[in-house]
Amino acid sequence: MNLVNLITPARTTATDGCAAPPGTVTLVGAGPGDPDLLTVKAVKALQAARLVLYDHLVSPAVLEHLSPDAERIYVGKESSRHTLPQASIIELMVQLARSGRSLLRLKGGDGYIFGRGGEEAQALAAEGIPFTVVPGLTAAQGAAASVGIPLTHRDHACSLVLATGHLRDGQGLDMDWAMLARPRQTVVLYMGVNNLPEICRQLIAHGLSPQTPAALVEKATLPDERCITGTLAELPALALRHQVRPPALIMVGGVVSVRAQLVPATPPVAAAAAPIHAAA
Repeated sequence: MNLVNLITPARTTATDGCAAPPGTVTLVGAGPGDPDLLTVKAVKALQAARLVLYDHLVSPAVLEHLSPDAERIYVGKESSRHTLPQASIIELMVQLARSGRSLLRLKGGDGYIFGRGGEEAQALAAEGIPFTVVPGLTAAQGAAASVGIPLTHRDHACSLVLATGHLRDGQGLDMDWAMLARPRQTVVLYMGVNNLPEICRQLIAHGLSPQTPAALVEKATLPDERCITGTLAELPALALRHQVRPPALIMVGGVVSVRAQLVPATPPVAAAAAPIHAAA
């Protein structure tokens, strides 16, 4: 990707030739996909933006809030396929801002929840580049409301754990399994579909019953959303049978059993959102 033309030389003031202040970076969480779940602040930022760096998980419907003349740069990262490495994305943001251009950095969900927004904000702060953060609804919250699985419930879960099932730089799944397998909690794992068999095996080995209710939520809040429920032991086979692909969340805990009562009355697409259970 040739990005040279995107970065203009730093502007100078008319009076003393000194470089003008850097542009401002706005880090915006785009939510789980449904554009109606954007915050009002995020919509205003999108409408005002003239230069946008956006990720793979930002839905096309969200991008429709951008002005037609806004410059769009795709920097998405998919499993084993990155348009730009994270370090290069940060470098591009810094260079653009240093050149005096303000930009909007758009991420799916919430940038500070498994979105590397913290890393990007740190880099901007270290370079003295002003930035603001607009939070977004994270995928776990969107999925919970959309498919009828409450994240907490007095009868089932008094705590909630959000974790990632994919660790950086190929380090493997060196996770705190004992913590994740504690009773009376809900565990939501992001980016774990490719490691699902090992995740389920480890949770059972560390104390969770194989019969623990579990679910896979694919493309949460989008028209082609799917929710597949079963037990922890059944989940890997269900994922294969239904060909589940990222983006998808793994949800584990007693709260999944409540879904039968709480499936929303008006799902995004009735056929796609119909409950999928393990075969009897």
